[in-house]
Amino acid sequence: MADEDRVVVKTYVPPEQKAEWQEHADDLDMSQSEFLRSMVQAGRRGFVTGGEEGGSGDAPPGGSGLEDRVLEALSGNEFVSWEELVSELSGDFEDRLHETLQSLQAEDRIAHDPREGGYVRRGPR
Repeated sequence: MADEDRVVVKTYVPPEQKAEWQEHADDLDMSQSEFLRSMVQAGRRGFVTGGEEGGSGDAPPGGSGLEDRVLEALSGNEFVSWEELVSELSGDFEDRLHETLQSLQAEDRIAHDPREGGYVRRGPR
């Protein structure tokens, strides 16, 4: 990605959160910027790392089925960027999330507060 194709994005987090992110980025041998960009994109696309949640039902033991999807996305001879892979492998997560949020709001189980910039759970937990 060329420098003219990028812009600065800032966020403010508690020092312990920054330290945790930096440690995780170091573990993955990534810069903090690359780590945050990847995690935001992955979060937006509904990727789940580790655990059983993200696996597919027909995946072989020890695998998540993701390997086959990655290899399929890379079936040509050309290079594919990280962003293109994320987009290719993400499916319809954003649509499903939108529908779920709409449903939960209609049931008055969550509320969206534009002033706070997000959603909050309502009622008993």
